[in-house]
Amino acid sequence: MTALQALSAVTTVVADTADLDLVARYRAQDATTNPSLILRAARDPRFAALVQRARQQPAADVQERMDRLLVAFGVEILQRVPGRVSTEVDARLSFDTAATVQRAQRLIALYAAHGVPRQRVLIKIASTWEGIAAARQLQQEGIGCNLTLLFSFAQARACAAAQVQLISPFVGRITDWHRQHADQWDEAAMRGAADPGVRALRRIWRYYKQQGIATEIMGASFRNTEQIAALAGCDLLTIAPPLLDALAASTLPVPRQLDPAHPGAVEDTLPPQIGEAEFRAALHADRMASDKLAEGVRLFAADTDALLDLLR
Repeated sequence: MTALQALSAVTTVVADTADLDLVARYRAQDATTNPSLILRAARDPRFAALVQRARQQPAADVQERMDRLLVAFGVEILQRVPGRVSTEVDARLSFDTAATVQRAQRLIALYAAHGVPRQRVLIKIASTWEGIAAARQLQQEGIGCNLTLLFSFAQARACAAAQVQLISPFVGRITDWHRQHADQWDEAAMRGAADPGVRALRRIWRYYKQQGIATEIMGASFRNTEQIAALAGCDLLTIAPPLLDALAASTLPVPRQLDPAHPGAVEDTLPPQIGEAEFRAALHADRMASDKLAEGVRLFAADTDALLDLLR
């Protein structure tokens, strides 16, 4: 048994790519995309026909043309996975609740026009206060949401209170920040269960299971296979192609590390409900989370601008 097969036995493996050939190769249950992944695929000559069709389709503006391209990739991905695809709302709307809701509704309508039921689509939204408020409304409309760029416990509480379908804590980016800001960093000592990103996700996972929160947890943004193995048993893990290849080539055992039947001792007793003032104060006090959230929105917005330029 390969490490990937062992992991798949205890965790739903999700392909973190918009490359249609790679999605087909890994036979993952679900797939996730984001502006950076879509931009990379749109620049690939193999997928030029999808881009050309998006350019030629009637659209009110270039933003609608981009949404049509996102959905075109999503439809193709869904022909290659049995589960769901995550499609991200324009990251430049991360601080606008009403605009996020409107764009999410348009994406779902475009999928419906292709015969794709909304149960197979997760709308990705940044875990800002405004994004979480949009997700709450969308969930009430029966539109499942994947709250991304999640770095803090406060964000996780707010997502739980909003009863979102799924959250994506960014394990690797949390560790990146701690590595960059540490006075001394012992790489060997900070691997596996001691990894800061792994610890952050485990805290959220444990809290959700202890509180009986139905929201799915999907670890994301991994830097090495040790981070992945330390989270075996998490609801889902979305993994980039190079790390999927590494797991497929390895025969090292990947035992379950997280068991929902035995989440461990209670550490966090706060209720999920969190007000805007408390949320913003907690995010402000957490330098890592505020830095990485702002950076993530900024980078995704820049790639969105580049994608729009490609479609003009």
